[in-house]
Amino acid sequence: MREFGYERVFDVPGAVALLGTDPDARFLGGGTNLVDLMKAGVERPALLIDVQELPLDTVEFTPDGGLRIGATVTNSDLAAHPEVRRHYPALAQALLAGASGQLRNMATVGGNLLQRTRCGYFSDLAKPCNKRAPGSGCPAIAGEHHNHAILGASEHCVATHPSDMAVALAAFDAVVSYETDDGPNELPIADFYLPVGDTPHIETALPPGALITGVTLPPVAVAAHSRYRKVRERASYAFAVGSIAAALDVRDGVVHEVRLAFGAVASGPWRARAAERALTGRPAGAEAYAAAADAELAAAETLPDNGYKVTLMRNLVVAVLTELAEEAAR
Repeated sequence: MREFGYERVFDVPGAVALLGTDPDARFLGGGTNLVDLMKAGVERPALLIDVQELPLDTVEFTPDGGLRIGATVTNSDLAAHPEVRRHYPALAQALLAGASGQLRNMATVGGNLLQRTRCGYFSDLAKPCNKRAPGSGCPAIAGEHHNHAILGASEHCVATHPSDMAVALAAFDAVVSYETDDGPNELPIADFYLPVGDTPHIETALPPGALITGVTLPPVAVAAHSRYRKVRERASYAFAVGSIAAALDVRDGVVHEVRLAFGAVASGPWRARAAERALTGRPAGAEAYAAAADAELAAAETLPDNGYKVTLMRNLVVAVLTELAEEAAR
């Protein structure tokens, strides 16, 4: 690891202004991803700006009954928050599935959103990677790709985004707040992660110099009846090979509202809107759930070793929606 500067900041305008003085500066939250990348030589910031002392560590109700979550709230505190567990249980479950307790105690909401892919080629400086070195190629396409994307990828990158938290946020239409020198602004999470296209190194729609200040969850009644399910290659903490955040409201045997978002299948959380449209207003049941999953996964483009994810995600949709419907019927 090369030498770098370190500054601790205590107010948001000061943090944003300090970042603007050095194009090679990075904000530091819990450091659970950034520091690892610095050790590997993937990230080489000249200055780390420690934002953990910023007044962004609260979870509060919004006037309309949603929740405003500060960017420096730790994953542990957010998962344990009673209002999150009551109103958005899939979010709490996603956070608990995401990492060990030690990492959750350090990791922050803002940092979780911005974590980089865990593709082995990205973290190996001896290998080409369009996300790390634009124009160098994507060796995963012909190489190791069993855990890579089946939706929304391109010939330039097939890596997936590792966040569990972001999948639940996508299901509930969260809005990301940020601040730049021009003042505060926000992005719906649906627009936050950019399509891969031919610029996989540009991962989010955040403008240069932006500091994430929080995430707002709108009031979503169906979110109280939600679940997050993660499939991984080992029972201990590992990144997903497929995951789902789902919420379901069935009335008189008919799907009144459904929310579905997939994880570990694309470069960001994948909102399954085709599946939602296929289910809404239809009779609930395993056959309908499977057909809805097929409608979403019809767009999948697989590689030789990751086609299993289509079946996996189909089965996750059926299993989780069936469980939610059965719970509601008790």
